[in-house]
Amino acid sequence: MSYATIADIRSELDEDVLVQLTDDDDTGETDTDIVDKALADANAVVDGYIGKRHDLPFASPPAILAKLETDIAIVNLFNRRNGPPEHRQKQYENAIAFLEKVNAGKITLGPNDPDGTSQADKAQVSSRDAIFTRDTLENW
Repeated sequence: MSYATIADIRSELDEDVLVQLTDDDDTGETDTDIVDKALADANAVVDGYIGKRHDLPFASPPAILAKLETDIAIVNLFNRRNGPPEHRQKQYENAIAFLEKVNAGKITLGPNDPDGTSQADKAQVSSRDAIFTRDTLENW
């Protein structure tokens, strides 16, 4: 499940740029299949980083994931041509750095998982009263 949509891409790129990046058949229109592939590839990157610490899929994905996925997908689209402009490359690098910090447990994705750990990482511990204590072993 993608966190971002083509609308997110369109909010970041002018339509004429999007056409240049995706129109392999010279139709003069955006090839939405190519955009969907760039988003799917970006989603795989995002999930690859956050899947270690979070249970996927999210019931309610944190909003930051759409932004990160959009930034990565845009660079994927630019890489189909001559590569991204410097500011887009920097956004990509920032997105990856953020995901690396999430993966390392240094930051969280926000209120949906405030402690940054998955339910699988949270151990449930219970115990009974100790059988052997200082008092019960005193004469041994």
